[in-house]
Amino acid sequence: MNSAPAKAAVDPRMVRTLCFEDLHIGMRETLMKTVMETDVVGFANISGDENPIHLCDTYAQGTRFGQRIAHGLYTASLISAVLGTRLPGAGAVYRSQTLNFHAPVRIGDVVTVVVEVIELVREGRKVRLRCEALVDNAVVLDGEAIVSVPGRPKG
Repeated sequence: MNSAPAKAAVDPRMVRTLCFEDLHIGMRETLMKTVMETDVVGFANISGDENPIHLCDTYAQGTRFGQRIAHGLYTASLISAVLGTRLPGAGAVYRSQTLNFHAPVRIGDVVTVVVEVIELVREGRKVRLRCEALVDNAVVLDGEAIVSVPGRPKG
C-alpha cells in the first residue's frame, strides 16, 4: 500500500478566492487551454462517453466534422475550472448552468473561456455569470451559470 499523499491536481497558490462582497458586475476572467489527445481520451475514461466521434480517427473521418472532436462537456468543464479557481474561485458552488453548443472543438484547438459577472443576488449570495468558449475568436459554446459564493467571514 502506498502511503504517499496524493499530489494536488491544482496548485493551491494559483486558486483565487473571492467573497460575495468582493464581486461586482462586469468582472471577467479568462482561461486558455489547448485541447490535447490526452484530454479527450482522459475525459472519455472519466465520463464513460466513448462515442467514436471522440476516439476513432477512421469513424470520425466519415462524419460531417471529418475528424475527431472533443466532448462538448469537456469544453463546458473548462467553464467549471474558471468558476472554481478564478471567478469567483474556491468555495463557489454550482447552482445551474445553461449550455448552447455552436461549433465543434477539435484536438489541437486553443479554447478561450470567458466568464463575466452579470448579476449579483444578495439573498443567498448568488452570482449569475455569462460564459463563453471561443476558438479563433468564434463562439463554440455559450450559456449562463449561477453559483453560490461564500460571504466574507465576520470577525
